[in-house]
Amino acid sequence: MEEWWTYTISDFLLFSPRTYYRMIGLYNRALWPAQIAAFGLGLFLLFLSSRDGEKESRVLLLALAFLWTWVAYAFHLQRYAAINWAAPYAAAAFALEAFLLLVAALAPSVKFHRPKALAQWIGSGLFFFALLVYPFLARLAGRDWTEGEMFGLTPDPTALGALGLLLMSRGPLRVPLTIIPFLWCIAASLTLLAMKAPEAWVLSIAAALALLAAFRSALRPNS
Repeated sequence: MEEWWTYTISDFLLFSPRTYYRMIGLYNRALWPAQIAAFGLGLFLLFLSSRDGEKESRVLLLALAFLWTWVAYAFHLQRYAAINWAAPYAAAAFALEAFLLLVAALAPSVKFHRPKALAQWIGSGLFFFALLVYPFLARLAGRDWTEGEMFGLTPDPTALGALGLLLMSRGPLRVPLTIIPFLWCIAASLTLLAMKAPEAWVLSIAAALALLAAFRSALRPNS
């Protein structure tokens, strides 16, 4: 038996990169043209986040709760579980985040604002990246267009986009709501690193920026 220190992170990967990306491609083809609706919804959420209203904040949180529920069921349980035994646990984490978003919407205890402070601008940048850039990373990495990942349909850009939006909010539940998206970005970056995918560094840097923004916001609420 090999010594434990001889193992690399790739040795713990439960599937091949080719299998994973083929799953993404089949998932996207099965959902088409839902990607157009997901993109439109993303733009609508961005609009709601700039309205500074309680009603708009509630609608935004309800929409996020729906998207996290969708990814938990349609992606993790219906697709990812076929190649990864840990997918049901990921689905449970996404379902829990959806429940927390629903609680925040009904309270209401979280309100979104148009970017003013640095942390909110970082959040806005993360959301734009998740919505507009992340779907093209597959092609930039040399993979097929159908293997691109969309906000609202696949977990990584959904978690990153939600993290960005939540950094643009205020309220007592904001920090608890960011925990699962942040942890998913870390877990996903490790999985992508094991697959030697360049997106691993994108998620790692994004998570670091989100953590920096959260700390800055906590220390300097108006900066």
